[in-house]
Amino acid sequence: MTATMNISLPDSMKAFVDARVKARGYGSHSEYLRDLVRKDELEAAKDALRALVAEGLASPPGRDWGDFKASLVARAEEHRAASRPRDEA
Repeated sequence: MTATMNISLPDSMKAFVDARVKARGYGSHSEYLRDLVRKDELEAAKDALRALVAEGLASPPGRDWGDFKASLVARAEEHRAASRPRDEA
């Protein structure tokens, strides 16, 4: 689906857009503006990814999988031992 937008630009900006469309081989002003929006969307996605990386780097270190698994196995064994009837223990 395509939506239409009308924008108002000062003469100096209109001249700049006209020059960019011509110099970069865009077929229309709309094509140029769509390209600008796509590039801005990409930058926004990169910014979001950078923020997630920074959040991950700032978080406490994770546990080693082997150590974590061993602690789970030990807890399961403790639970099984506590759940057994006394005469089986």
